[in-house]
Amino acid sequence: MRYVGRFAPSPTGPLHAGSVVAALGSWLDARAHDGRWLVRIEDVDTPRCPAGTDRLILQQLATLGLTPDEAPTWQSQRGAAYQSAFDTLVANDHAFPCACTRKQLHDAQGPRERHGELVYPGTCRPERGGLRGQPPRAWRFRVPAGLVHWRDRALGPQQQDVAAEVGDFVLRRADGLWAYQLAVVVDDGAQGITHVVRGADLADNTPRQILLQRALSLPQPEYLHLPLVLAADGQKLSKQTGAAAVALDEPLAALQAAGAVLGLPRLDARTQHDWLGEAVNAWPWRPKDNRAL
Repeated sequence: MRYVGRFAPSPTGPLHAGSVVAALGSWLDARAHDGRWLVRIEDVDTPRCPAGTDRLILQQLATLGLTPDEAPTWQSQRGAAYQSAFDTLVANDHAFPCACTRKQLHDAQGPRERHGELVYPGTCRPERGGLRGQPPRAWRFRVPAGLVHWRDRALGPQQQDVAAEVGDFVLRRADGLWAYQLAVVVDDGAQGITHVVRGADLADNTPRQILLQRALSLPQPEYLHLPLVLAADGQKLSKQTGAAAVALDEPLAALQAAGAVLGLPRLDARTQHDWLGEAVNAWPWRPKDNRAL
């Protein structure tokens, strides 16, 4: 099975220092495995994606020397694939409609949140009375009981009780948009992604995605979650907190800064091309039997 990896930015703003770390890490892992590296623009949440930001991100990647092996894809163009997967989940009783608003959930259980999301208590499950005459708003995935186990290449053995810690999560939002969890699983399956390399802030999404992979009979990729770039206040650097676009007037300097976060040793290469080549050979998660590429 040949390695296929991907970098999947949301075009809500230009690349910042943290997203450059994720892009570089996924590129290095693919090159170290002599694999393919794809770019997917995750613009499924279209209202949050300013026009032209996707092209800006692609230009930033090109400036860094991180060129995909195929033409990029856009989630906003893949609604039919998400609908097909959703129909399969509904037909197999893995999904149900939900009438709950955020306020109703909050009032019913109090501020029981994790990572800004209310833990869903199963209010509209059919076996608990269903919609009770209310119109459906969102559709949710029926989370099975029990622990989900997986092994992360950086974090080691992981587990989560998704039913208890997250609850039945959204597949199709009340505004009609497809949820991130469904879109990313469908796209990873369609593109044959074998290895997912991304920031550690997304590790918590993994068990939900594994459950969807199982329900849709899709293969489970290997996962590697990378260190995060933190702001001065110790919070994750992100577009939502106003992270500045990475300065690319000196691409080599930007790559060196990202490499330091990824644990690469100091490399003496003087050109961007040479630095990337040396970084592949210095990649900490490089396969043991791989010689210089």
